[in-house]
Amino acid sequence: MMEGATPALYADRMGNITKTALVTGGNKGIGLAVVRQLAAQGYTTWLGSRDEARGQAAASALAEAGDVRFVALDVTDDASVAAAAAQIGAQTSSLDLLVNNAGIYLAAGDGQPSAVQFDTLRATYDVNVFGPLRVTRAFLPLLRATSNARIVMVGSGLGSLALQSDPSNGFSRWPAFAYSSSKTALNALTVGLANELRGEGIAVTVVNPGFVATDLNGNTGTLTTDEGARMVMRAVQVPLSGSGSFVNDDGTFPW
Repeated sequence: MMEGATPALYADRMGNITKTALVTGGNKGIGLAVVRQLAAQGYTTWLGSRDEARGQAAASALAEAGDVRFVALDVTDDASVAAAAAQIGAQTSSLDLLVNNAGIYLAAGDGQPSAVQFDTLRATYDVNVFGPLRVTRAFLPLLRATSNARIVMVGSGLGSLALQSDPSNGFSRWPAFAYSSSKTALNALTVGLANELRGEGIAVTVVNPGFVATDLNGNTGTLTTDEGARMVMRAVQVPLSGSGSFVNDDGTFPW
C-alpha cells in the first residue's frame, strides 16, 4: 500500500472513498463493457490485459467513464499475476471485487471428446480454469482486507451439465468439448471457493452472460457486450447468502 493510503477503501484525489475492482481480460468484449459499467458506478477499476498496448489504449478510451487503470496481467503466467497483485497492492489496501473474465475458445483444435486436440484442451484449461484460480489466489489478501468482497466468474451455458445432458438442447450437440468442459470445471471451482470463503464474508458466484457477440464466437452472438456486462453486474449484487450460486442470463439456474 502507498504511504498515506486510506485503510480498507481507496481514496481518490478529491478524498472521496470509493470501491475497487479488477477485471481480467478487460481490454475488449464483455470485460471492457464490465470495466465501463463499474467505472460509471464509481469503482476505481483496474483493467487487466495480457496485451499491454491494447490494454493501455482501452483504459485511455474509458477515461471519461471514471477511474480506470491499466494493469498488465497474463492469467496463465505466475510472475505476471504476482506482479499485477503487487502493483495494485501498492495503490490500494483492499479489493472489493474481482471479475475473472478472461477466457478463450480455440475453435481450430476443439471438437468432440474423441477428436479434441490435447494441446487445445491444455491451453483452454490454462486460461479458463487455472487462470481464475491463479488470479484469485494472488488477490485473496486484498479481498480479505475489506468487508463483503465479491468474486465473479464469467461462465457459460455450455458449462451446464444439465443442459448438455438434454438431447433436445443444442448445447448437447455443440462440438466444443475443451471449452464446454472448462466452463463446467469453472462452475466446480466457483462452488469450491464459495464453500471455502463463505465464512470470511467473501461471496463467489458464476454468471452466464448469454450468447454475446464477441471475438470468441466471431461476433455471431445475439446480445451486445453491454447486455452481457449487465448480467455480470447482476452477479455483483448477489448477497452473501447466494455465495456459490449460478446467475443465468434468463434468471433461471439450470446448472
